[in-house]
Amino acid sequence: MPIKALAFELYKAQQKVHTLQDRIETAPLGERDHLRQELKRAEAELNQLRRIMDGEKASSPLSRDSFKR
Repeated sequence: MPIKALAFELYKAQQKVHTLQDRIETAPLGERDHLRQELKRAEAELNQLRRIMDGEKASSPLSRDSFKR
């Protein structure tokens, strides 16, 4: 996946996590458990995207490390 597309997916995942965090704070008690479960899944997806992004940046032929001698 191109880094630009991956960065966009990462941004969307971050927005989803922040939205869920805000909703949990204002949600009625009965909805909080469901939202916490959804937040846990969204955070897992965000972490996975971050790991992928870190791997893409590290393997990029134009990374800063490729210019070190």
